[in-house]
Amino acid sequence: MTEEFEIVKENINWDNTELKKDVTSLIPFESVKKYGFAPFRQDDESIDLVVIDPEDINTQNALGFFSRKINKKLRIFPVNEDEFRVLLKKYKNPEMEIEKALESLEEKSKEEEKKTSILKKREKFSIIREAPVSKMVEVILKNAIDGKASDIHIEPTEEKVRVRYRVDGILYNSLFLPKKVGPAIISRIKILSNLKIDEKRKPQDGRFRIEDLGNLIDFRVSTFPISHGEKVVMRILDKSSGLIKLEELGMKKQDLELVTRTIQEPYGIILVTGPTGSGKSTTLYSILRMINNEGVNIVTLEDPIEYMVEGVSQSQVRPEIDYTFASGLRSILRQDPDIIMVGEIRDTETAELAIHAALTGHLVLSTLHTNTSVGAIPRLLDMGIQSFLLASSLKMVIGQRLVRKICSNCKYAKEEISEGVGTMIKKELLKVSDEVLKKSQIDKEDIKRGNFKIFAGKGCSKCMKTGMKGRIGIFEILNVEDSISRIINKKSDESEIEKVALENGFTSMKQDGIIKVLQGLTTIEEVQRVTEDESEEEVIGAKGE
Repeated sequence: MTEEFEIVKENINWDNTELKKDVTSLIPFESVKKYGFAPFRQDDESIDLVVIDPEDINTQNALGFFSRKINKKLRIFPVNEDEFRVLLKKYKNPEMEIEKALESLEEKSKEEEKKTSILKKREKFSIIREAPVSKMVEVILKNAIDGKASDIHIEPTEEKVRVRYRVDGILYNSLFLPKKVGPAIISRIKILSNLKIDEKRKPQDGRFRIEDLGNLIDFRVSTFPISHGEKVVMRILDKSSGLIKLEELGMKKQDLELVTRTIQEPYGIILVTGPTGSGKSTTLYSILRMINNEGVNIVTLEDPIEYMVEGVSQSQVRPEIDYTFASGLRSILRQDPDIIMVGEIRDTETAELAIHAALTGHLVLSTLHTNTSVGAIPRLLDMGIQSFLLASSLKMVIGQRLVRKICSNCKYAKEEISEGVGTMIKKELLKVSDEVLKKSQIDKEDIKRGNFKIFAGKGCSKCMKTGMKGRIGIFEILNVEDSISRIINKKSDESEIEKVALENGFTSMKQDGIIKVLQGLTTIEEVQRVTEDESEEEVIGAKGE
């Protein structure tokens, strides 16, 4: 190494290292990848850089050129490839990449204006396909994948185009783009999704696939006309993370054992309930994964097909050609199925056909939009299902919600618990059976004395300063045993069904959530948010506004 370099050995937590724009703009991202070094800090006299291989001659030449260019001394921090990769993700600033693409787009627009003042339709489309807009779309998609987002919202407002990502169920503002590039970005996404570019008055649905670091990732696309143009929402379906094992969803041990036992039965209906976005489809796919083997014929009806499961015959319903859940279910019964999955029971006809299939020797899995597992029974009775048929066919109802998990990197135990929270925890957990508390490693006497801890996250770089990272399910499992079947037959109301279920050891979603709070997995605020409907969709953060 030359005298303009100084090797520094210092233990730095690269996960918590923040990169400022004035540093990341010093070297193009392509050069960072090519030469294996990146600046992360600077002052008036020197710049600190991470370097994978300081002894490499090409790296040394590039560092020498960089040092002469900026006329500052370089302090070299050797790192391994994993550490460098952590910093590389932070170095790839989406705002900067969008900015460069916009500059490139401006230059191309000026060149086109010089050539001709009137562009033909075909030429307009060719510009849409060209590098700057493609690069912007690529950055938007890549940023969402890297940030573990589940959805991307691209929406034109009066003055600009807003890009938001849904991470762990919460929408965050991420990017703001000039209004004039919005139509080009939407058109590019339509081209990828094989949608009609010139149809802007009606909603359209499509799909496309990209490869990211060897993983195939599907994007389910929906366009929607709004007052300022067209809004696009893309659901990200990562095949590598979509099919989760049942035991990874967050069910208590006894609930997992009960579900595992019930799905092995030869016939009956198993329902998963909850609002949109509560993870119902994930639970159904996890169950399919467990019971899928060569000896059974599994046929599904979905809207849409989210994940492809090898060995399962999956079919997409198309209401526009009168191929609905009900009509599809009739056809499925002629396909000699052992197990049938119906994406959702939406109407009386579908419910009746599902009951009929269950009573004629098939295991039927489906979802229903109700707030609780117990609420599924009166809902089906209201649809016109005969009580004796429901009592004979219904085996289990799984109610669920998704709560955000506390970030493991910045978790801490709260010193004080408010009187209201303490009272609520006692009230709920003292209703839970001793067996459930024991298996959850919670002492009932400690609950009575108020001797328990709850946790929170301070906020760090790993969780975007929110204190929360990832999600876990909270569940209530209604096992339809003989006592429940008898009360269904009597057309009893929801409160009576719940009373009998509680006598049989039923645990509510709220109680399951509080158990997870005491286990340090989530916060009491998260449990209240999803079980008490105290707050609606939240929008946090606004970069660039």
